[in-house]
Amino acid sequence: MHQNPFSSQITRRDSLRWMLSPLLATMAAQRLAAQEKKAEIVIYGATSAGIAAAVKARRMGKTVLVLDPGTHIGGLTTGGLSWTDIGNKQVVGGIAREYYQRIKAKYDPEGMWKWESRKDYYTKKRSANQEGEDAMWTFEPKVAMEVYHDLMREHGIEVLLKQRLDLRAGRGVRMRGPWIEAIRMEDGTEYIGGAFIDATYEGDLMAKAGVKYTYGREANAQYGETLNGVQVAQATKHQFPPACKVSPYIQPGNKNSGLLPIINPDGPGKDGDGDHRIQTYCFRLCMSSAKGNQLPIEKPAGYDPRDHELLLRYAESGHYHPPQNKWDPIPNAKTDTNNHGAVSTDYIGANYLYPEGDYDAREQITERHQIYTKGYLWTVQNSPRVPEAIRAYYRQWGWPKDEFVENGGFPTQLYVREARRMVSAVVMSQRHVQANEVVKDSVGMGAYGMDSHNQQRYVDAEGFVRNEGDVQVGGFKPYPISYQSIVPTRGQVNNLLVPVCLSSTHIAFGSIRMEPVFMVLGQSAATAACMALDAGQDIQAVNYPRLRELMLADKQILDLPPTAQQPVQVVP
Repeated sequence: MHQNPFSSQITRRDSLRWMLSPLLATMAAQRLAAQEKKAEIVIYGATSAGIAAAVKARRMGKTVLVLDPGTHIGGLTTGGLSWTDIGNKQVVGGIAREYYQRIKAKYDPEGMWKWESRKDYYTKKRSANQEGEDAMWTFEPKVAMEVYHDLMREHGIEVLLKQRLDLRAGRGVRMRGPWIEAIRMEDGTEYIGGAFIDATYEGDLMAKAGVKYTYGREANAQYGETLNGVQVAQATKHQFPPACKVSPYIQPGNKNSGLLPIINPDGPGKDGDGDHRIQTYCFRLCMSSAKGNQLPIEKPAGYDPRDHELLLRYAESGHYHPPQNKWDPIPNAKTDTNNHGAVSTDYIGANYLYPEGDYDAREQITERHQIYTKGYLWTVQNSPRVPEAIRAYYRQWGWPKDEFVENGGFPTQLYVREARRMVSAVVMSQRHVQANEVVKDSVGMGAYGMDSHNQQRYVDAEGFVRNEGDVQVGGFKPYPISYQSIVPTRGQVNNLLVPVCLSSTHIAFGSIRMEPVFMVLGQSAATAACMALDAGQDIQAVNYPRLRELMLADKQILDLPPTAQQPVQVVP
């Protein structure tokens, strides 16, 4: 067993706090961390996983620093993904369940229902909530943010925003052997810690520390899967119907005129082969139908008609999908609006450079997605080429005045469905998801169908445009996620945990990548980090039976409950 040279150093320096009262100890510890930029646990990424990890670490008496490269706290949970992707509610425990219980408590007072009544929401609309539940799974983004701020205030947690890890070669992470000693920001600030948690969607800390990782799609043959790699045959959802013949060319039917934007001229590839492509990103949009709480959808600066020509041809075809699908209702006459259909809010093929991109590249990709999304909605509301019945549906919606007020009602968090993924001693795969292989060191349960959005558009043999990469496969029970999948292989980095960009294949990640699961894994990662610090050991050597005891004491769900036998499905 390797000894962590920094855990004892941090602990000795902060030993005075154990002699103080709990309140004074918290104040002294946080003040020390602020002055010296040092903490027992440094968390990079204020996502749902990062905040859950910070709360758990504070509950175990550790000093914590939470850093985020951007300006948004809570990741997708506060960023518009308000109709929670659950799969099976019975396997959501610990801080994650507490979070959704706190959401419910926020909506208990009648005064919270300003733009519609509680009765109307629960009786007249489709809802993910059931009468008598202890938690609430749909919510407004601003309420989700309020709950996170409550937790942070109660536990003395401050998030330092705009703290961007230095991504230049040879910068960013200061190592001593296989341990991270400190991480360095672009402005030169260093944050020293005993243990580190990379809770970002991108995995930058993991990558800069030298941990092995991948991105894109593995070939099916690599891990004995059937749903990974190129998926032409499986891509039947969010697809142009067979009778929908949409030309991919600038001049319809004229190959010599060139292709419309982001259409692969070389064909989709062979089914099951791996590639570099990333499932598409979008923004999860919060829309309002309450006229007193609306901002208009305006044509965005930078609007390019070519970006929406496929949309218009699709609308003109007579095969446009029912527009109300995936406009999922959340309280107060709002929605969580997600991609649906052959052409929608998913900006297919525009994100390939994101995982390895620098900050400028990612900001450009994010801005393009924002322009595309606003342009999509403006087009379906206003273009005379869109049938009037479809335009009428979309015209009832606007941006909510009381959400994302700093950004004109538009979300500030891009839906990074997938970026880098660690490669460690256990790689979660389709075999684990479908219980052909069951891990013995569970740190949480996956409970959603294998769900990959489209990866590319291509021209089929008939000369029409098709989408490729959408996979939606359910029918299996919740399954355990391995502790070894959230820690690097021993010898690479011995004091880092990775609960978001964990070790998983592309298609298994499509099931794992749900916000409640990230919270669960963030809590488990923090528990293990505290154990490693207390024992002065590397995180790979943490005693799993003891870790399991602590997780169960926190009401984490680590195994399939006897009452949770219903197979999980994918919401289309």
